[in-house]
Amino acid sequence: MSRAFHFARLSIIRQPARSALGILGIAAIGALLFDMLLLSRGLVLSFREILDETGYDVRVLATDAPPGTGPQLTGAAALAESLAAIPEVEIALRMRVDDADAQAGSERARRITFVGADPRARSVWNVVSGRDLPAAPVGRAAVVVNRHLAARMKVGVGSILSITRECDSRAAMPALDFTVVGIADFPFDSATESTVAGAIEDADRLCGGEDPDRAEMMLVRSRPEAGAFAAAAAIRAAHPALYVVTNEQLVERFSRLQFSYFRQISTVLATVTLFFGFLLIAVLLTVSVNQRLGEIAALRAVGLSRTRVTAGVLWESVLLVALGGTLALPLGFALSAWLDRILRTLPGIPATMHFFVFEPRALGLYVLLLAAASLFAAAYPMRIVSVLPIAATLRREVVS
Repeated sequence: MSRAFHFARLSIIRQPARSALGILGIAAIGALLFDMLLLSRGLVLSFREILDETGYDVRVLATDAPPGTGPQLTGAAALAESLAAIPEVEIALRMRVDDADAQAGSERARRITFVGADPRARSVWNVVSGRDLPAAPVGRAAVVVNRHLAARMKVGVGSILSITRECDSRAAMPALDFTVVGIADFPFDSATESTVAGAIEDADRLCGGEDPDRAEMMLVRSRPEAGAFAAAAAIRAAHPALYVVTNEQLVERFSRLQFSYFRQISTVLATVTLFFGFLLIAVLLTVSVNQRLGEIAALRAVGLSRTRVTAGVLWESVLLVALGGTLALPLGFALSAWLDRILRTLPGIPATMHFFVFEPRALGLYVLLLAAASLFAAAYPMRIVSVLPIAATLRREVVS
């Protein structure tokens, strides 16, 4: 086996230009293949990570419609208390989302998304400057804003923000003044979205209490000893009319429906890329073998076994793929970072979402596919060597 490896290594070294071009070609194909494997599950993994970072593992809605598109939960305060009383539940957080307009000083009004939440529960946003909403109202109502709104409207901690909302009655409601107490990152904000978060009672006040005590959804954190599925089952038993879904079920649903397009695209591109990689390796090995038929026949004539020569061709394929595939990894990471920046500029894509996410499974599948390609690509050149007529080949070499 070591002699066959040595034979393959010498074959590659003796033709440096052809070998270098072949390795670069395999590296380019390998980089694209690796990126398609990262893309196939990248959105799913990124989506799961964002959900887990909120600190809540169960969601309760009125129906299975996505938040903001279906009916809302009524009697939200009593429902939150009822959910929190379930033994498997640790915390239940009311969430309300409304469109509104905000103005700071002489700046013109800007369209914003106002998120109302219970300030006594753990926030789903991450405060990067200032502080979070106070658990109890102190003086003027407080809000936190995202970085985009802070930069766009030139507001910071301590600034006054005037917010108005268009309500169902269509009556003009007076603006309410809020003090900005913090700047935060919101998990599902796009790069161009302006988001403000305040107490859910303040969201009710924006419409003068016109439609109070409602919520878009309930975010529930299960007790560690119970787990998300047990908490979800207990909530369904207590409130059978509500739609209850765990993070795991939500990720599976999005993977099957919303994210299936990217998985299909990545599968098709990965298949095409792997096919071209197979052709490239097969052509390189076939050309290399055909150029050395006389040499191989001479080696066979002086006693080199058929198995050793055939194994040498296989080792040559493995070496080319190993070198090109290894070089492809840093190229693939660089290419995926560039493509990820482009795709994340699409409208409506959360700023923290990533299309290309590394996982050991993708690397293992990448190695497996390249190994299979090297074996299948070497099959035809190995057959040429194994059935090579020694006498006829030497006679042809002498005559030519």
